[in-house]
Amino acid sequence: MHPSELKKFYVALYDFFGPQHWWPGKTKFEVCIGAILTQNTSWKNVEKALSTLRAKKKLSPLAIDSLSHKELAELIRSAGYYNQKASTIKAFCKHIIRKYSGSINAFLKKHQDVLREELLSIKGIGTETADSIILYAANKPTFVVDAYTERIMARVFGLSFKNRHELKVFFESNIPKDAKVYNEFHALLVALAKNFCRKKPACAECPINKNCCYYNSIKN
Repeated sequence: MHPSELKKFYVALYDFFGPQHWWPGKTKFEVCIGAILTQNTSWKNVEKALSTLRAKKKLSPLAIDSLSHKELAELIRSAGYYNQKASTIKAFCKHIIRKYSGSINAFLKKHQDVLREELLSIKGIGTETADSIILYAANKPTFVVDAYTERIMARVFGLSFKNRHELKVFFESNIPKDAKVYNEFHALLVALAKNFCRKKPACAECPINKNCCYYNSIKN
């Protein structure tokens, strides 16, 4: 696949959906917590949890660390898997407090390779969440790969990859390292997946169906 094809794909999505203004969050710390909370749930449910934390004035590493596991789990209940996510958030906050005296800015200023290694060392944080924090909170160029990305690349371009790391390398090798572009591209892929390229796809209405391998195969 030539890099120009990926660029045309990006432009087509941008022209149709427009800028996505990702990631929602009033502060960098809020973006980090949102990235953890959004695992296996909708953003609407995450917003409820963030609003609750904000109303209780518990949106800082020290404030969250002061809560018991049970108290935090109750505050983020709307985001689902609240016990598991409470453990991850507590571990994340303890890391920021222990290594950076509670300064999220000091943490996010680290080189992205170091940042990624530290994030992945925190129990409960996987590659997708780590890369989301690096891209959207730290504003560093790492491409976020998720299930939507895998689905779209397989359907639209007929490409398969051994794992998500290989797919991540594919994007980063074919697109100039630009956090703004990576940000927008990932958000546009999510928009395409949620609106058209669902598990049961709405191919006839899809804005890029003319250039989609899957659509052309079922149409013919």
